[in-house]
Amino acid sequence: MALINESHPEEFILLGFSDQHWLELPLFIILLIIYPMTLLGNITIILVSLLDPRLHSPMYFFLTNLSFLDMCYTTSIVPQMLFNLGSSKKTISYMGCVIQLYMFHTMAGTECLLLVVMSFDRYVAICRPLHYTLIMNQPTCVLLVSTAWLGGITYAVSEVTITLQLPLCGINKLDHVLCEIPVLIKTACGAKEANELTLSVVCIFMLAVPLCLILASYASIGRAVLNIKSSEGRKKAFGTCSSHLIVVFLFFGPAISMYLQPPSSITRDQPKFMALFYGVVTPTVNPFIYTLRNKDVKGALSNLVRSIFISK
Repeated sequence: MALINESHPEEFILLGFSDQHWLELPLFIILLIIYPMTLLGNITIILVSLLDPRLHSPMYFFLTNLSFLDMCYTTSIVPQMLFNLGSSKKTISYMGCVIQLYMFHTMAGTECLLLVVMSFDRYVAICRPLHYTLIMNQPTCVLLVSTAWLGGITYAVSEVTITLQLPLCGINKLDHVLCEIPVLIKTACGAKEANELTLSVVCIFMLAVPLCLILASYASIGRAVLNIKSSEGRKKAFGTCSSHLIVVFLFFGPAISMYLQPPSSITRDQPKFMALFYGVVTPTVNPFIYTLRNKDVKGALSNLVRSIFISK
């Protein structure tokens, strides 16, 4: 199977919010502010986790990977959004669209699986504390992260490649702010019921199953936390787990509402706002959620800032 459709247009016109011109300037300004904040916040999490020896644990190894994912995730779409919002030419080349599809869905698929890995880490830490270092050793952590990346890449390559085979019948206008699978399926002509069914089945495994596993982990964690006698211990466990749960719901909520319904039933503006939410807002707020609700990260961050000023 060819990776791209040979009858493709040279470029796509991303209509975005062209029918709502009053939205374009505010969105451009917001994205121009948010994008550097996203990069700065996630780079800070990565640096703090790498430089502070107290954060050399499985939890922060997974958090470092999540921050790297979020940077790549938002970088795959925001520069193109800024270009289109800031100019009258709202196009993306076909090859640029293909690259964006593969990158965006690789990062999204990997993040789904990585959030499951992070919930498993919290489950072992709280429900099996005596066996934590034995179970979550370095080779196991590397294997879990590698599996998440491999799963995300497999999902993206298979689903995007199948979608790119759909005939477009000369249509080169996408009513969206980026190239995304459901919108391409909706735009394609001819029989596409098989693609809609395939997307639904794959997304059940990539969204619904991971979310169920996460909720099952936290049901067990909740019971274990209630059995902790120390109020300080309960507070610490709740603080750590609540940060992860907030991130889970921010990511899975919009993604499920977008991908677990037939593309033909998606309303016109729904994909645009959902993409802005899980592709821009979530990666931006993740570092703040983990920093503001985690004493270890706040302490490591203040130590890093203090050491920088002392060295100067």
